[in-house]
Amino acid sequence: MQELLYAAVMAFLIAVFCGPLVIPVLRRLKFGQSIRQEGPVRHYAKAGTPTMGGIIILIGLLVPALVFGSQSFEVWLALFVTLGHGLIGFLDDFIKVVLKRSLGLKAKQKLLGQIIMAAVLSYIAAVYLGRGTDLWVPFLGVNVDLGPLYYILIFLVLVGTTNAVNLTDGLDGLAAGTTTIAATAYAVIAMIFGKYELAIFCTALAGAALGFLRFNAHPAKVFMGDTGSLALGGALAAVAVMTKTELLLVLVGGVFVIEALSVIIQVAFFKTTGQRVFLMSPIHHHFELAGWSEAKVVTVFWLAGVFFSAVALVALGVSRTGGFGG
Repeated sequence: MQELLYAAVMAFLIAVFCGPLVIPVLRRLKFGQSIRQEGPVRHYAKAGTPTMGGIIILIGLLVPALVFGSQSFEVWLALFVTLGHGLIGFLDDFIKVVLKRSLGLKAKQKLLGQIIMAAVLSYIAAVYLGRGTDLWVPFLGVNVDLGPLYYILIFLVLVGTTNAVNLTDGLDGLAAGTTTIAATAYAVIAMIFGKYELAIFCTALAGAALGFLRFNAHPAKVFMGDTGSLALGGALAAVAVMTKTELLLVLVGGVFVIEALSVIIQVAFFKTTGQRVFLMSPIHHHFELAGWSEAKVVTVFWLAGVFFSAVALVALGVSRTGGFGG
């Protein structure tokens, strides 16, 4: 049990130590964030803030994960998915920030990378690790065998989670804070399922994200960029797959889900009616334009993250005691 705390503290301290080393380098290389002109006016002052700071999170995560969890193949697999998505995000950031091509990687290029990682994750989890192709249903506590459709589900989980976290990363500290909460919840979930090494991975992830928050909280000194947001989404998705809690991830990551749904609803409604449901999407910008301060939006969303994680743990407890029908 002590390793869980050690991993979290080590990840936190490494991230806090790396921040003052990495941020000046990013600033010197002029890896500055561009700001959407149609976004909230108060965001204009953030233009030029160093981005690609997700590197800090990845360093903070990698060291304790290897120190305390290197004996676990599951940890190696989680790191593969996390670092793989981090690489995709880094290339996307590099193309946008350094090469000045605003769209970054082409959608097909991103998709190819995610297909490869989904294929590796789903095959190893289902076949090599013996997880099978069952989908566990929270509250009911039953398993549904999806057969070949399970592999498509894993791809959707990876793509959905990474993009949802990416959309959430629009306010100072929002994605880092909600990921810290979600990773902590998944550490508990992994422990309940007897996945001790994965729990270590989760506490290291939470510690690294919290350490990064030291520099990303308002007013942010650095942004994580796609380097960080895609990696964080990949990490959460990988843990969900290896604990067979893909549907529970919808609850744990409730804030991410709401952010993604707000974009889908906004786009669909505008295309069909020419009207907007929200002042702006993702929904955190709606609240900003409605007059909320950035700090208030972030704090409320963090609290929502705690609520969703608590509901997820209750759902897990109900399921393991036989479900509502048990």
